[in-house]
Amino acid sequence: MEEAEQRGGVSVQEEEAPSTEVNSNSNSNSNHVDNNVTSCQTEATPEITMETGQSKDLPETPQKQGGGPVVVPGNNKIPASEKLKRVRKWSINTYKCTRQALSEKLGRGSRTVDLDLEPRLELLKDDRQRYDHMTKLAQTLANQLAQLTVTQKTLGDTFNELSFKTPTLHVEFGVNAEAQKFLSKSGETLTAAINSFTSDMNTLVNKTIEDTMINTKQYEAVRIEYDAYRVDLEELNLGPRDAVTLPKLEQAQKDFQIQREKYEKVKDDLSTKLKLLEENKVKVLHNQLWLLHSAVAAHSSSCHSFLEQNIQQVGEHFNNPSMDAPSWLEDC
Repeated sequence: MEEAEQRGGVSVQEEEAPSTEVNSNSNSNSNHVDNNVTSCQTEATPEITMETGQSKDLPETPQKQGGGPVVVPGNNKIPASEKLKRVRKWSINTYKCTRQALSEKLGRGSRTVDLDLEPRLELLKDDRQRYDHMTKLAQTLANQLAQLTVTQKTLGDTFNELSFKTPTLHVEFGVNAEAQKFLSKSGETLTAAINSFTSDMNTLVNKTIEDTMINTKQYEAVRIEYDAYRVDLEELNLGPRDAVTLPKLEQAQKDFQIQREKYEKVKDDLSTKLKLLEENKVKVLHNQLWLLHSAVAAHSSSCHSFLEQNIQQVGEHFNNPSMDAPSWLEDC
């Protein structure tokens, strides 16, 4: 009963607490209530600290006004020891590859040669040079033919103008004007066909084949790296074996095996790409060469047919004596 009365008293005091905060003259009971409230707040604080103590090491999340998303930067810093290991590994690998490349150029080192892949790579390099030279010649022909068609068209316009200004030579000038205009028009069609040929050849040479050449350079770099580790392993195998060299030999065998697998994978990928390139190259060249030949044949055939008709018209004109004007000597 006493406890109930005490609890009741406290509850009454807590209810009266707001009124005592308003009055400037507060009694001792209100002061006791304020102390109890303060003590409760201080007791609640450690509980909150204990609950959030588990996330003590986590970075504080900045709060943005308006409740928008907040990006917390992560701690992605690489330790200095890890950086040193990477730099050391890269330096050793670069030294080995440079030494192997120099020894091969000087003729002192041995290199791995794939008897199936190496001839195909040499043939690809030679074909690329020849196709590039052919494409440049075709482009030169197209440029010169374009200039020729412009000159022919200008010459045809001049002939046409003179045919109207010279009535006595109207037919002669007119026939030549028609011939030059037709040759110019047919030449423009042939120029467009040659430009299409050079465009497709540029795609084949400078994109398709060049992409394979980049893979060839990557294969060569992997091959040099493989030979460098192979030479190191051979040198360790020829040396004495003791407690100092055995760990180095085991590590060299592991590194060699890794490089060998990498080399075999790159070689197989390059061999497959060469087969696909050969098939694509044959298809592209087959279509483009036939299209170019058809365009040249059509140009030549159309020009020949038109000039034959033109010559027949000129012959009929010359064989007609009524078309010739009498000479002034005959009038005398």
